[in-house]
Amino acid sequence: MQDDLRQSPKASKQIESLDGDNPGCITQVCVIELYWVLTSSYGLTDEQVTQALEAILRTKQLLVEHADQVMPALRVIAAGKADFADCLIERTASGAGCTQTMTFDVGASKHAGMTLVG
Repeated sequence: MQDDLRQSPKASKQIESLDGDNPGCITQVCVIELYWVLTSSYGLTDEQVTQALEAILRTKQLLVEHADQVMPALRVIAAGKADFADCLIERTASGAGCTQTMTFDVGASKHAGMTLVG
């Protein structure tokens, strides 16, 4: 966000040093944290953050852990009212071979593809 006078130049230099032969790695936990920070602290909309994450997923300078699970979670967000973390949890479980992801969260059962514990 280029909002810290001391850290921003260092972060930019680090990112600019990356390329297809020497990429940076972003874990799923960091993707969830990034989504949360951008929406809650910076007030970006789900659509804005989704666009930013899709750009990150397309770049050769950054590798996103389990990008094959992150992208479908972003598509669910774009289609409705689901929480990004819930969508990624469900996609991660599905990617691990689980046929159902159980939850007590009614919203996650309605919008993120999880099964409500009865």
